[in-house]
Amino acid sequence: MSLLLKFQHYIKKENLFHPKDKLLLAVSGGVDSVVLCELCKQAGYDFVIAHCNFQLRGEESERDEKFVKGLAKKYSAEVLVKKFDTEKHAAENKLSIQVAARELRYNWFHELIEASVAKYVATAHHANDNIETMLMNFFKGTGIQGLKAILPKQGNIVRPLLSVKKEELIAFAREHDLEFVEDSSNASDKYTRNYFRNQLFPDLQKVFPQVEENLAGNLQRFREIEILYQQSISQHKKKLMEQKGSEIHIPVLKLQKTEPLHSIVYEIIKDFGFTAHQTDECIALLQSETGKYIQSPTHRIIRNRKWLIISPNETTEAATVLIVEEGKIIFVPGELEIKSLPQTSNLKPQTSDLKPQTSNNIAQLDAGEIKFPLLLRKWKTGDYFYPLGMDKKKKISRFLIDQKLSLPQKENVWVIEMNKKIIWVIGLRIDNRFKITGSTKDILQISFLRK
Repeated sequence: MSLLLKFQHYIKKENLFHPKDKLLLAVSGGVDSVVLCELCKQAGYDFVIAHCNFQLRGEESERDEKFVKGLAKKYSAEVLVKKFDTEKHAAENKLSIQVAARELRYNWFHELIEASVAKYVATAHHANDNIETMLMNFFKGTGIQGLKAILPKQGNIVRPLLSVKKEELIAFAREHDLEFVEDSSNASDKYTRNYFRNQLFPDLQKVFPQVEENLAGNLQRFREIEILYQQSISQHKKKLMEQKGSEIHIPVLKLQKTEPLHSIVYEIIKDFGFTAHQTDECIALLQSETGKYIQSPTHRIIRNRKWLIISPNETTEAATVLIVEEGKIIFVPGELEIKSLPQTSNLKPQTSDLKPQTSNNIAQLDAGEIKFPLLLRKWKTGDYFYPLGMDKKKKISRFLIDQKLSLPQKENVWVIEMNKKIIWVIGLRIDNRFKITGSTKDILQISFLRK
């Protein structure tokens, strides 16, 4: 089979794009991207050429840009060129040069796609690139997901040369007298990929002459295995994870019985900023006491009785809101509505031996005992109040433990304070000193509407 037919067959097999779709070809000027241009021209595809000048190799970078512009003239194709200050971008974002270049390149490509310059970006990644990526991912420990390496299609990015070996590209270029430029940095082993390409892979071939064919075959198998793996992980997640507001609750006993535990725990926690190294720490929580937790930059996983709770980290300091009069107050958890009610509302006095006449989210207080301004804030260590029905004070920290609140729930408890006295632990209990009695003339009602 000719390379052109192999190229077209692979595009159809992987459903990369329709023959009439316009392509944006990422062209460096090297043999891979030059062959990609020629194959697209022979296949009759409509394309625009895009070239990134990363300004990393001085005159050589300018030479490459000039060459690609000449290539575009040869194919009567539109050419788009973008110069990047790659070193500055890498320094400002604390990235390696390779990662910075990749980020700049693909960000620009996506901008061009969004501007409708073309429908798909086609890169010249080939079979050897894919094998190198798989080996690099294997040694980095990326797991089964990394072993599938470079995919033929990811969104608007397509790689129509992934089934083609480097030697086939070079032979095609010679056969068709295609000119191309050489990147001098490819000979340097200071980049990880070049070490794999120039040192490790040739040594592997000495021991295993068929290593290239074997690894290329494994790539397809790893892709299929990864699909099965993700299907299984999705089923486990559905059985284990229960969404409750901004939190995820996972039953400890059910998770302990799940196999394979290590892989499933990692697949759950990695979506919340946790690393593979924290998987064992998370598993250790299954044997720990309530209150123990581990943390990522964005989330915490907390052991709370029979549950593991994945909760967002607190990102801002608790606000303090001064309430000077009745009305509506908007704050982080929701909305408060404060209004006076006449005693003729058929409300019974809230004595210590009577059941309170309020729901958890409605506080009805003796208005005669309340003086504005009030202070709305989060509770803090050392706070205490007299819970309704009790004539002695209790620390709020102890009260919240008795209420069996999880750590994230405790952190989101707010109180209303008057003259250094807490009159209501919002959504939980009013202070006994401000309850409605037989002598109450007016009632102050505070309603809490949670977001």
